[in-house]
Amino acid sequence: MPTLRALECLVAVLDAGSITEAAAALHMSQPALSHQLAALEKELGAAVVERLPRGVRATAAGRAIEADARTALAAADRVVTTGRDVAKGVAGQLRIGCAESLTASLLAPVLRQWRRRHPDVRIVLTEATSADVLAQQLDSGQTDIAVGPMPGRWTGHSGLIGHEDVVVVLPQGHLLADQPAVTFEQLRDEPVVHLNADNGFAGWLDSVAAQHGVVLTVEMRTRQAVTAAALAAAGVGIAIVPRSAIGARFAGVVVPLDPPLGRDLVCLVANPADTLARRFESAVLSRGVRMP
Repeated sequence: MPTLRALECLVAVLDAGSITEAAAALHMSQPALSHQLAALEKELGAAVVERLPRGVRATAAGRAIEADARTALAAADRVVTTGRDVAKGVAGQLRIGCAESLTASLLAPVLRQWRRRHPDVRIVLTEATSADVLAQQLDSGQTDIAVGPMPGRWTGHSGLIGHEDVVVVLPQGHLLADQPAVTFEQLRDEPVVHLNADNGFAGWLDSVAAQHGVVLTVEMRTRQAVTAAALAAAGVGIAIVPRSAIGARFAGVVVPLDPPLGRDLVCLVANPADTLARRFESAVLSRGVRMP
């Protein structure tokens, strides 16, 4: 198969009409350029240029392949340009996985700023209900970067975004609303607005409660921590949710747990050599965890 260098030499010769001028334009010696043309002619089995007393001109074979040679060189230039643009964060596609509870509070502000600075980077967002699902998406090549709690099994690259508290949400006037902190024992008989069983946070919370000798009494289940907090504020029950589920203008009462409970939030990158993913990771880590 002809090399790009050989095609570049052919096009330069046809443009210049001279091997001497073409070699000078390509900053190479005349013998080196002639060698490239000879290799191309050997590959094709036909001469591509005709040597004249003054200069050269294309043969029938040279004229036949000229357009395709120019197209191939233009495509190669686009490959380099696109690759460089992706490396600079000004082009390409970034596939992001995010824990559902963090999309609005943590990821959205980063995406807003990123889109202003990198308008030509296409973002594909996938939400997941557990950290383990995020890890699976990375391992299977479905996403490039994931934002969420640390999965149970992850040996790849991770960057710490920050620590997020888990809090108790109560309706106004609840007997525990004036407490400085609430224990799991105090929640033993409270009706709980819990997350769906397939949500990773729900399983983790059940295991933490069990360590305190408590089985949570489920009043209702919902998919989203934000919804659980809103239902608790409305008096349906209490909710135990990440602080990211609490909006800036929240009608309920938020009380910490005793002892404090929380989780680390991380950025997971499938391929640490992926420049675009690492740039986005840097943007997420720079913002950190900011909760109301």
